[in-house]
Amino acid sequence: MNVFQAISIFVAVVETGSMTAAAERCGISSTMVGNYVRVLEEQLGSTLLRRTTRRQSLTPFGALYFDKCKEILRLVDETKELAQAAQDSPAGTLRITTPITYGIESVTPCIARYLARHPSVDIEVVLSARAMDLTRDKFDVAIRLGTPEPSSLICRRLGDYRMTLCAAPAYVACHEEIVNPHQLATHDGLAFAYSATSPQAWGQREWRLEGAEGQVIVPMKRRMLFNNTQAMHRATLAGLGVAMLPEDVVQADLHNGQLQALLPEYALPSRPIYLLYHRERYNAPTLRSFIDFMISHLGTSSS
Repeated sequence: MNVFQAISIFVAVVETGSMTAAAERCGISSTMVGNYVRVLEEQLGSTLLRRTTRRQSLTPFGALYFDKCKEILRLVDETKELAQAAQDSPAGTLRITTPITYGIESVTPCIARYLARHPSVDIEVVLSARAMDLTRDKFDVAIRLGTPEPSSLICRRLGDYRMTLCAAPAYVACHEEIVNPHQLATHDGLAFAYSATSPQAWGQREWRLEGAEGQVIVPMKRRMLFNNTQAMHRATLAGLGVAMLPEDVVQADLHNGQLQALLPEYALPSRPIYLLYHRERYNAPTLRSFIDFMISHLGTSSS
């Protein structure tokens, strides 16, 4: 006999007040209910229920046994809930790949908040200017700038990677005031190289702005060329020229006056930011919690 099942049936008999009602609750016949209670009494060597044709009642021992059985069932239910909670709780290691600058300025602080909320999770972050392959390189999540190529991956839009045209106050004070985009052609430009292997070929060579009159393209007088945004940021702070830098990099500098925004009425080129992952892995508690957290904190609605 399954003792745990017998205990459950005995508790049902007491709570419902009859073996017939207990049979309906447990989905078995009244005869089977009676058999379970009888075998339980035989194993215990003591009567649990006094039964007459009209009613049943607990014996003194039966009342004590009933209380203990209720406690056992409660503990079993609690154990099941703990096991389910442990199974559903985020835990383990996630591998994340993200662009370098966006990863440093936005993704890493967000990950820090996520880890504070989920102490059983570990995260490996790979910062790379190259688009890593999720399957080949064994990543759980990739964050990309620009619209991804069509694939079987799920792509969730986080927002836009926006740029700011800026310079240090020391540079602005020593040069002609910039009141229209065409004046940029005479100013020292700090340019970004899109390829570390061939910066001269792929580096920024012009300013592109969007205003009320449409798109304005101005040739750049390149003073310095960088393949690293952080180095370019430092050069801008040092007053070496005008630069187009990501908003998340210069936000604090603009606020405290270390940098000054130029031509704010003109829009600069921006790129969409996407979060990518495998559809079939989303139901894993750890991955799902991380993706939902990142979208909540970095998504368009929160920016």
